[in-house]
Amino acid sequence: MVDMRNIGLRITVAVALCALAAATAHATRIKDLCEIQGARGNMLIGTGIIVGLAGTGDKSAAAVTAQQRMMERLGIAVDNLKELKSDNAAIVIVTTELPAFAKEGTRIDVTVESLYDSKSLEGGTLLETYLRGPGDSETVYAVAQGPVSIGGFNASGGGGGSVRKNHTTAGRVPMGAYIEREAPSNITDGERLMLLLKRPDFITADNIQKMLNERVNTDCAEALGAGAVNVLIPEDERKDLVRFIARVQDFEVESDIGSRVVINERTGTIVVGSRVMIRPCQVAHGNLSIKISMTPVISQPLPETRGQTVAAVAQKTEVSEDKGFLLPVAGTSAGEVAEALNKLKTTPRDLISIFQALRQAGALEADLEIM
Repeated sequence: MVDMRNIGLRITVAVALCALAAATAHATRIKDLCEIQGARGNMLIGTGIIVGLAGTGDKSAAAVTAQQRMMERLGIAVDNLKELKSDNAAIVIVTTELPAFAKEGTRIDVTVESLYDSKSLEGGTLLETYLRGPGDSETVYAVAQGPVSIGGFNASGGGGGSVRKNHTTAGRVPMGAYIEREAPSNITDGERLMLLLKRPDFITADNIQKMLNERVNTDCAEALGAGAVNVLIPEDERKDLVRFIARVQDFEVESDIGSRVVINERTGTIVVGSRVMIRPCQVAHGNLSIKISMTPVISQPLPETRGQTVAAVAQKTEVSEDKGFLLPVAGTSAGEVAEALNKLKTTPRDLISIFQALRQAGALEADLEIM
């Protein structure tokens, strides 16, 4: 059962943090706002086998076939598939991200996830797995192998009871893959580079353009829209591009954050942005509860009669509604919005409905995003 008091506390803390952020707004590094075009990671994927499971492996025929192929690759002939059991092995999908500029021999983490009906990967070891690029690529960029860490467990008792912590059919192999091949990357032609905004915004792009033109060179930066800024590298900086890029990324600029309210209906979490504004309005909210109870009633016949016992159900319906009063609600900052809504003394679920109604009435000056 969800503790509504804890959720309410989370909402209050979230709104308070947003208000604090608004009060102590400061500039943000270009490195945190932008990525350099071409400096990106690449997704790698492969299919592997995990062995050493304590009877929690796959029960499918595909797992037995995969074991046969693995044994043949190791030089062990298997004439009869019935000699193999799949309980201690599982077929998994292995994924990772090849970082930009990663060199051959670098170690990276990999994620493993059960593909068939394995119950747990606890205690297993991933055997040599080739990781390739997306699509039909045959190029091997990394090789993974090592013990699997799942961070959880499954436990069951003889009476049918069981305990589970976290997800036991997915895990990680820390530092379990060696990069065998570097991915090509090109971030500049020697004369210019492109900054890509992580959250495209015209005001932020214009601020970056102004900052670079002031601090680096006049007219060296040009905003190409809300999502990209083209930077012309000065001639005296082209001899040491690493230093120039590091210097550009360290500049701080003011970023513009749009007004937004984010709602997660699954958990009841609400986060209010620092620039959210509610126009003056009146709000009343009441809860309607309907409780229907079913009570079995047994009717017994009188003694020495030919009557039969009859089972019936008595239904009882109770309806209750909380009183609601019109209260003024208004605010021009996250703190004022929180103070105004807290006067309603509502639960997080009610606040979600109120925000939706405020948006529909035109009183909420912010985007409403539901996760």
